[in-house]
Amino acid sequence: MTKRVLHVVSNVASYADRSEPTGLWLSELTHAWRVFAGKGYDQRLVSPKGGVSPLEPRSLKWPLADTSVKEWLTDKDRQALLATTARPDQLDSAEFDAIYFTGGHAVMWDFPDDADLQRITRDIYERGGIVSSVCHGYCGLLNTKLSDGTLLVAQRRLTGYSWVEEVLAGVAKKVPYNAEKEMKRRGAHYEKALLPFVSKVVTDGRLVTGQNPQSAKATAEAVASLL
Repeated sequence: MTKRVLHVVSNVASYADRSEPTGLWLSELTHAWRVFAGKGYDQRLVSPKGGVSPLEPRSLKWPLADTSVKEWLTDKDRQALLATTARPDQLDSAEFDAIYFTGGHAVMWDFPDDADLQRITRDIYERGGIVSSVCHGYCGLLNTKLSDGTLLVAQRRLTGYSWVEEVLAGVAKKVPYNAEKEMKRRGAHYEKALLPFVSKVVTDGRLVTGQNPQSAKATAEAVASLL
């Protein structure tokens, strides 16, 4: 049977200061999409509210905008996918073999406390599926609990955008919390690369996480190898 992957994207378009835009870091979607498409997987986009997923402007500029990003920006069908994402309550979690949380600072606001996304994540994981994230996408795993009431991330090895990367990116004072610190508070065994902004992927059983935008392709490849 064809494997199915659910990509989670944000609906948030700005930081707390609405004059400062943010959104989906597009390459974190496009790199993974290309890997999964190459395997022949079916793919679907979901966001907390459904509808439009805004794009982080910085992710669209050279040299960050590689060929996969440009393909999405110039393809009307793919632009339509980003404009018409599903709501979680419109989906049947049983149809998916893996869930992949994309990043961009936007997700820090709308991923952590979305009960429907937590339900889908729990269902996929407890059915033997794969839970994955890249960069800030791990904010979507902060508060997800399993059926026994324990946190999915507790005592698990994982990675995600580090605090030093927030500082170096110049946005540490704009984000609502320190995601790395919050993960550690929940009992996760957080890991990061020796150098910032280099690819790092951590696989702990059926939990696959990538540290930053540079890790998206490798994260998807790790998910595909498990599938």
